[in-house]
Amino acid sequence: MSLDGYVALPDDTPGPLFDWYDAGEVEVRTARDDLTFHLTPESAAHWAAWTGSLGAIVVGRRLFDLTDGWQGRHPLGVPVVVVTHRPPQGWAHAGPSTEFRDDVVAGLARAQELAGAAVVGVAAGTIASQCLDLGLLDEVAVDLVPVVLGAGRPYFTGIAHGPALLGEPTTTVHGDRVTHLVFPVRR
Repeated sequence: MSLDGYVALPDDTPGPLFDWYDAGEVEVRTARDDLTFHLTPESAAHWAAWTGSLGAIVVGRRLFDLTDGWQGRHPLGVPVVVVTHRPPQGWAHAGPSTEFRDDVVAGLARAQELAGAAVVGVAAGTIASQCLDLGLLDEVAVDLVPVVLGAGRPYFTGIAHGPALLGEPTTTVHGDRVTHLVFPVRR
């Protein structure tokens, strides 16, 4: 996320937000052979701990469409539950690792079933905002990048029951061009 709260530019590209994915000497492989990162030791350790805890991810239709659903195989190697009122018909990559639910509560519940005791990640924007607003998040993780985009796609939108109070960060990791932060959600 940029310092001014955006996760993408207006055209949905990340611009400099993802520069930290190639800012170090530690090679980090993903579940996809076509995607490898080079992180600093600090970011690599944070990444390994976070990705090692994941059992499923919930995303919205916008991210699903932008990535073409990662061609049916998310780079983190975990199942993906897409929250959408318009599931794609005849999607070329349909398979068991991607499911669709029509509301955020059902999507999160299905992701938790798939994850078992592991963590469910919620990927950004509208879906994260809905989960936060409904009291469904335990923590908010932000990879804060020292850039001001000025416009774009905000991380949080439409918090109707706000303000949402977060606690002091439980994780603060400084990498190159990024600070990884994890905030517990106060109840």
